[in-house]
This record gives sequence, structure tokens and C-alpha cells, in this order.
Amino acid sequence: MELKAPATDAVQRGYARWLRWGTWVGVGVLVGAFAAYLLGLAPHVPMEQLPALWERPASEYLERASLRPGWHWATLIARSDMLVVAGIALLASCSIASLAAAIRAFRASGERALAVICVVQILVLVLAASGIMGSG
Repeated sequence: MELKAPATDAVQRGYARWLRWGTWVGVGVLVGAFAAYLLGLAPHVPMEQLPALWERPASEYLERASLRPGWHWATLIARSDMLVVAGIALLASCSIASLAAAIRAFRASGERALAVICVVQILVLVLAASGIMGSG
């Protein structure tokens, strides 16, 4: 019995295409947000306060900056410094769209097991990002 080789070239190209575009968009958001922050456009934490806050433990930093752990920053997305965090989150989640593209390619080539593995990977990434499994 001969095993059918998946159309890995097509899957890899699709995955890479989505990853490339997601990365460029994320870097664009980072550069734009950082420029806005350097220009002083509506930051949540004024740049002058950062040196004093950076030397504090994370819990104290969050308290003094009036932030909560987790996804609280997303409620402040209109602030230039929190938009930088959004760019980081976008870069961290680029692989989700790439995995979704791989699922489509694997299903089209009849590789159901590989498509299921991609679905499980996406679920793990989303669960990790949600903070549900957080410690403390």
C-alpha cells in the first residue's frame, strides 16, 4: 500500500503567504503606533513616567499605570502605547490565519488528519491567549 503524499508545496506556500502578510501588517501597526507614541499622541502612560515604572515589579507597574493583567489593554486601544501592544498581539497571532489557510488546503487534498491537527493547534493558541488557563 502506497501512501499518498500531501500537496505540501501548496500548503507551505499558502501558510507562508498568510504569515508574510500578517507579519507585514503587524510590523506596520507597530511602526505606526510607536511613531504616534513617540510624538506623544494620547498615550495611556506618559513617556516621562516610564523610567520610574520600568524599575518596579510588574504588579506594581500595572497598579501605578492603572492597568489590569490580561486583555485590559484592549479597552485602551485608542491610546498610542496600547496600540503598540495591539501590534505585538497581532504578530503573536499571525500563525492562526496561516493555520486556517492550511486547514483549507489539507481538506482540499483529502488530508483530514492534518486538517484536524491544525484545528487543534488553533484551539490551543486561542485558549492560551484567552488567559483562561493562566496561573496565579
